[in-house]
Amino acid sequence: MMAPVKFGVGQSVLRKEDDALIRGKGRYTDDYTPAAAMHALVLRSPHAHAKFKLDVSQARGLPGVAAILTADDVKDLGSLPCLFNLPDEPFTGPPYPILARDVVRHVGDAVAFVVADTVEQARDAIEAIQVEWTALPAAIGLVNAVKKDAPQVWPDHAGNVLFDTSLGDKKTTEAAFAKAHAVAEITIVNPRIITNYMETRAVVCEYDAKRDHLTLTIGSQGSHRLRDILCQNVLNIPVEKMRVICPDVGGGFGTKLFPYREYALAAVAARKLKKTVKWTAERADHFVGDAQGRDNVTTARMALAEDGKFLAMDVDLMGDMGAYLSTFGPYIPHGGAGMLPGLYDVQAFYCRVRTVFTNTVPVDAYRGAGRPEAAYVVERLVDAAARKLGMTPDAIRRKNFIPPKAMPYTTATGKIYDSGDFAAHMKRAMDIADWKEFPRRAKAAKKQGLVRGIGLGTYVEVCGTMGEETAQVKLDLDGGITILIGTQSSGQGHQTAYAQIVAEQFGIAPERVHILQGDTDQIATGLGTGGSSSIPSGGVSVERATRTLGANLKDIAADVLETGAGDLEFSDGAIRVAGTDRTVSFADIAKRAGADPSKLSASSTFSSADGTYPNGTHIAEVEIDPSTGVIHVVNYVIVDDFGVTLNPLLLAGQVHGGTMQGIGQALMEQAVYDSTDGQLVTGTFMDYALPRAADGPSIKFETHNVPCKTNPLGVKGAGEAGAIGSCPAVMNAIIEGLSREYGIDHIDMPATAERVWMAIERNRREHRL
Repeated sequence: MMAPVKFGVGQSVLRKEDDALIRGKGRYTDDYTPAAAMHALVLRSPHAHAKFKLDVSQARGLPGVAAILTADDVKDLGSLPCLFNLPDEPFTGPPYPILARDVVRHVGDAVAFVVADTVEQARDAIEAIQVEWTALPAAIGLVNAVKKDAPQVWPDHAGNVLFDTSLGDKKTTEAAFAKAHAVAEITIVNPRIITNYMETRAVVCEYDAKRDHLTLTIGSQGSHRLRDILCQNVLNIPVEKMRVICPDVGGGFGTKLFPYREYALAAVAARKLKKTVKWTAERADHFVGDAQGRDNVTTARMALAEDGKFLAMDVDLMGDMGAYLSTFGPYIPHGGAGMLPGLYDVQAFYCRVRTVFTNTVPVDAYRGAGRPEAAYVVERLVDAAARKLGMTPDAIRRKNFIPPKAMPYTTATGKIYDSGDFAAHMKRAMDIADWKEFPRRAKAAKKQGLVRGIGLGTYVEVCGTMGEETAQVKLDLDGGITILIGTQSSGQGHQTAYAQIVAEQFGIAPERVHILQGDTDQIATGLGTGGSSSIPSGGVSVERATRTLGANLKDIAADVLETGAGDLEFSDGAIRVAGTDRTVSFADIAKRAGADPSKLSASSTFSSADGTYPNGTHIAEVEIDPSTGVIHVVNYVIVDDFGVTLNPLLLAGQVHGGTMQGIGQALMEQAVYDSTDGQLVTGTFMDYALPRAADGPSIKFETHNVPCKTNPLGVKGAGEAGAIGSCPAVMNAIIEGLSREYGIDHIDMPATAERVWMAIERNRREHRL
């Protein structure tokens, strides 16, 4: 068996990106300000729904103001597109205009784009624009928006419903429920979330009048997708007329994957003025101008046999779209519904899916994109089923898990799970969490006046289905290796991960491998990064291209060393005749006169139509202070199946980060809109809570990997998993404690101190009565 390569796959290589970042040498979009760049700001609506008239004449005459764009100036542009439709029941969505005309539909809706010499002058102009507003009734909240007398967001979509469709077999499901011994039912809210990545969005647009060419520098999750959408759907120009460059990106979580109005507006202004235009979002812009996440209301029922076997699952799911359709917005609840059966052998399944317009910021993919919502529903339902039958949470799961011998397993929604041992990772997590000794810990906590709860959250997700990803791997003159690829890192550690794949084959240190991404002029194609696809798809492309390049280099080295290619091996940036000291360095090969240039690079394309299905178990243990409602997560265990671990350190970082986002959602995060006028009540960090280090526990993390059978590397995506398993684990732990002590079997996220305290107090009053 070959010894592991020092910097290869499976090794805990430190992130090569971090040295520059921790020294403050990272280069983000806002760090780039070309000479004589103009600065832009957006005038946004203060109303959730209103008619309006603009007068910009006074503002245009202010010092330093170069341009003010309104709807009339962008009337020839296309709308921001929605790239999802139902295959069997296609729908027609409303336009998502680059600037609103006559009517605004959410607080923060863009009505004008001001360009001036300085940000301060642009702000003066924003304040000088005169707007006559006529407020209209607003539809706020999913449940309210579908009521008979609700205000209409769009006149062409009666009842504020975009589509009302279904998955599964209704007749079979109803028949199973009719024979059920018992039925467990829950209605839960998955609250709206605001992404709040560290780096706000920004764009710098440079215009070359001689070539009629635009260069956009944008911190995004994919340069090619943005270029193609902006050119083909919005600006109506050939893609050859635009270059998009993505420098360092400070977080994305899905929300930076989409095109936004400001990118098109900067392009229009730059062409009009023949000058560079720069726009950087303030945090307030992010709260009301960037796509938000989650926001589902779901009723789910499980038909149960007397022995605890699941007979059927019936779900009614509503997803809030906001006022406009963001790029993948309607896909999120519909795609998520396909994962609702979870890890369980559910033969009969039916789900009604409705997508609903409200007068709020559009909703789109946020870390997990529908899969966290699905896992939250099924895991809350499974715990409710256990309580209904008097079973333990682990026993009912073991009873219903899909067994390894059933793989590949086709779910009732058509997903094909290729591999996994679900009971094994749950058992391991329970062992690490010392589950059997929990009653002792709960008893000790009670003596201190506290309530302990423990909860399970198992999950499965589908990822790695973004499409084709091509990697080019080439030998540099100095003997290093350069990888050109269309994925885009926003903190995941691609430079290190891809370098390890090269190191696995060539035996060179990661420092000698250079990653080039985020530049449409230098990289031919790319789908960007989303859906935990970079390693499952891009990694395969890198691995295959590296193998091809390696074969090419051995052919060249065989001529130099006068031996057969089969006698050669790679060794620390050189090729050696096995068992001897005869070598030729990569640098010498690169510089060799007469070498065929085509042999010094290789490319490969990979696409996974089947996707990968990472899965795992989260266990949370919480301590609740009934006198205040304050909750502390005191123990947290994760055992995941990611198929193959490329880098344990990178993997742990991804899992920890996603888990903290899930803990934040479970305990404190929620976008709250006023139900009457549609104002975003949680529009700043004064009102919107994010988890801090003190809010998170020390996480015990292990893997129980079963290699993926549909991925050549055996890997399963990992970037979103932490956010999928965490919410149900934390909420099930809270409810376990509250149910045991007070009989409280329901509470919605976020389980804030106020919400928990009020639930306990209501119970105490009822008990006294």
